[in-house]
Amino acid sequence: MFPDYETLAYEERDGVAWVTLNRPDRLNAFNSLMQRELHDCWRKLRRHDDVRCVVLTGAGDKAFCTGIDRMEQMGGNTDDTTDEDVVGSGSTPFHFNDPGDNIGPKSSDLWKPVIAAVNGMACGGAFYMLGEVEFIIAAEHATFFDPHVTYGMTAAFEPIHMADRMPFGEIMRLSLLGNYERLSARRAHEVGLVSEVVPKEQLHDTAAWAANAIAAQPQLAIQGTVRAIWAARELSNRQAVALGYAFVGLGTDQASIAEGQKLFESGTRIDWKLR
Repeated sequence: MFPDYETLAYEERDGVAWVTLNRPDRLNAFNSLMQRELHDCWRKLRRHDDVRCVVLTGAGDKAFCTGIDRMEQMGGNTDDTTDEDVVGSGSTPFHFNDPGDNIGPKSSDLWKPVIAAVNGMACGGAFYMLGEVEFIIAAEHATFFDPHVTYGMTAAFEPIHMADRMPFGEIMRLSLLGNYERLSARRAHEVGLVSEVVPKEQLHDTAAWAANAIAAQPQLAIQGTVRAIWAARELSNRQAVALGYAFVGLGTDQASIAEGQKLFESGTRIDWKLR
């Protein structure tokens, strides 16, 4: 079902898909081919019921993703995998090409939970993806920054994606200081961008623990919960509450209730973790 991607590594274990941005020589910057392969991967995962949760990470420990590959998209180092529509193409502003408009899971209509395991630098266009995951776990050496203004570009799409994940002053500072300041994993945790910070050698196992726990639970209820909480982020409170009945109705069936009741009646003790 999944091809041998050139820019991604893909594997499945115990109901969890591990999607790895795999251009470490370019600090996992996304080129045209990676954009297409990410979109293809997210779309295929929609119908692949064996996968119940996804972990998104980057190859190596230097970078999660450093955004768009500027040398391809702006430097002209193209090859036969490069799209004709590169950044800013089009004869008028109304046909501006946004390179990140289809690389995030939600933009690709995937409502299975996605966890980001950030293993180094995450900057610029990385926020297209980080803005569309359920939560972020970061290695202690991870950093976050947005270099747009330093290189003469307006920071718009990326901070908009992240605006609901960080206080206004923090996303404004991140955007306006460009390359002059980086947000540490510790500070990202303090402001709510990151849910957990771990030593880099524990990042994989920590993300695996969370993904496996999610994958073990009734998936209709999990996906209904994901969709409901994203609606709360995107809509007004009253609009989201009004849709809550629909999400409960769609995301709950007799099979999932029976599965949960069986667990409850069994008295099975879940070995929970305190965070």
